[in-house]
Order: sequence, then structure tokens, then C-alpha cells
Amino acid sequence: MIEHKEHFHGSDLEKIEAAYGIKKEDITSFSANVNPLGISYKLREGLMEHIDAITSYPDREYTSLRKCIAEYTGTDYRNILVGNGSTELISLVIQLKHPKKALIVGPTYSEYEHELSLEGGRSHYFRLKESDDFKLNIDELTQALDRDIDLLVLCNPNNPTSSQIDRQSMRIILDTCKEKGIFVMVDETYVEFSEKADEITSIPLTNYYNNIIILRGISKFFAAPGLRLGYAICGNHQLLQDIDSKKNPWTINSLAAVAGEIMFQDKEYIHDTKELISSERRRICSILDKCPNIKYYPPHGNFILVRILRDDVTSMDLFEAAIRKGLMIRDCSTFPFLDNKYIRFCFMNPADNDALLDVLFEQLNK
Repeated sequence: MIEHKEHFHGSDLEKIEAAYGIKKEDITSFSANVNPLGISYKLREGLMEHIDAITSYPDREYTSLRKCIAEYTGTDYRNILVGNGSTELISLVIQLKHPKKALIVGPTYSEYEHELSLEGGRSHYFRLKESDDFKLNIDELTQALDRDIDLLVLCNPNNPTSSQIDRQSMRIILDTCKEKGIFVMVDETYVEFSEKADEITSIPLTNYYNNIIILRGISKFFAAPGLRLGYAICGNHQLLQDIDSKKNPWTINSLAAVAGEIMFQDKEYIHDTKELISSERRRICSILDKCPNIKYYPPHGNFILVRILRDDVTSMDLFEAAIRKGLMIRDCSTFPFLDNKYIRFCFMNPADNDALLDVLFEQLNK
């Protein structure tokens, strides 16, 4: 019988602690894809001033929070619905649309398929090709969009490939889906890390298309996964109202709502995050260019997918070499269409990035 080794995700620090005897506090996670700057500067300084917010129920409509998000994203606050992380919103959209057949562009985040299965829907994958550097082929996708598909799921930039779709291509996709009666759910969890986020986001398209909803959260860019705050942007107000009617009231607590308002207005933090990720993305790619034993795919998120070219080295080999140094990367062999030759790691602070590259190169070049 084959013994299957455990695969760890970015939030599995307790499991890592038990398996490898490393205190979770001593682990630097390159797997969670969280902003290395930590929480917003203004939030760190000012949250305690608002601690009394927990003595009151939040505004049921979250109007002030939605207006802050609207200003941050450049849309009308009436186009915004907030939820308990983007995961709740993914679930609610799928519950409401109740698709019989969904097409997921992958390899990608497993939660889409999981939520679809809970609703009894069938998930089919449109495969991103390694030969195309995992960049989406728009012509092939539009040809694959049959009329019996109810829902198209896209992650942009995509996890784990870090590839992205430009807005003109998204318009072509939406036009095709509109013609065939297909609803489109776009997960933009990582779009703020993109070098050209303003040109990539589909938010402006919600003014013209009623068959798209965009989901975002604060877990990655704002380094606040514990607050569980997500938001949806959609120009179809009836759809938002229908989704809202399925939500439990007050799924965002008062403190998280206040924290959201603070962080979305922290312009210095937002600028510094974009600068750090952009500079480290360029620097790390230039270093990886010099390693003959790997291939990487052009990254647009705050993480990079790497393929191991050596026959005698696997993703688990690199995972274990890194974790024994207190550095946690993602073994990507559990993603659809990827095998034990793929790893993913996010961009952290320069010193941490250098430490990880040293460990990886030691294994790859020995």
C-alpha cells in the first residue's frame, strides 16, 4: 500500500508544528500569500481607540464600510455587499445561482469546487496549459463555453499560477457568456498586488454587464485573515439583494467593520505594499533566471509558481528542506493538473526571500 504524505496549506501551522517539531511562531510562511508588512499602519495605531465598538451591534447595512470600500475600489457603494470573508460570499453566490454545471479555469483554488459539490453541482475544468505558461487562451475558452454551462469561475490573478487576464479579454468572455446565459464569478483576491491592477480589475465592467460578480477580501493584501472581511461588487442590484437575503445578519462584527474602514484609507500602507511586492517580484525573477534547474511562470500576484526540472528532486523534497529551516512553501502537487514538480511561494521581506532562495538553490544545485 502506498503511504500518502500529508500536504500542508498556508493556514496549517499547527499541523506543521506537530509533524516537524517546529513552533508555529518560528515558521515564516511563504505558503499563505499574506502581505509581509503585516496589518495596516493606521489600524495598528488606531484600533484600540475604537474598542468600544464591540458594545454595539454593527449597522445592519454596513453603509459607512461600504462607502469606504467604494472609494477604495472606484465604484458606487450600492454595488457592494460585504460578507464574512470572500469564502462566505463564494458560498452564497453558488447557493443562489445553484448551477447544475460549472466551468472552473484551473488549476486554481479548491474552494470553488468544494462549494459547488455542496450544492450538488458538477464541476468541469478548463485547463490552463503549461506550454502557454498557464496564460488563459481566450479563443479556446470561448469555444468551450457550452450553453449547458451555468457558471464560469475565474480567479484573476490566478492562484497558484499567478497568471492574469486583462480587461479586454474579460469583455470577450463576458460577451460570450451573456450570449449563452452563463453567469461569471471572478475572484480578485490578488488583483491589488498586480503591477497593473487598475487595468486588470473587472470592477469597471460591472457598470455594463449584469452577469458578473467580483469577490475580494482583506486576508492577503491587508494581511488580516483573522478579521474575516470580504466584499462583492456587482452592478446587478437585484442579485445583490437576493444574496443579501440569504445571509445571516451581522456576519461581520463591529470591530472588523471599523478596522475595514481604517485600512481602506491607509494610503501610505497601500503604496508601500505595492512598492515592496513589485520590487521583490522583479528581483526574485532576476535571481531565478540564473538557476538552470527550474522554470518559473511570469508572476502577477504576490507569489510565483515554479517547476522543478531535475528528475531526482520533488516538490516534497524542497518543502521538507525549507520547513526544517523554518520556511514554509507550498507543495503544489494537490492542485488539479499539477504534479510533484511544482512549488509555489509568496514574496516576503528581502531578507526572508534570500533565506528561502538559499535553501532552494542548495537543494537544486547540489
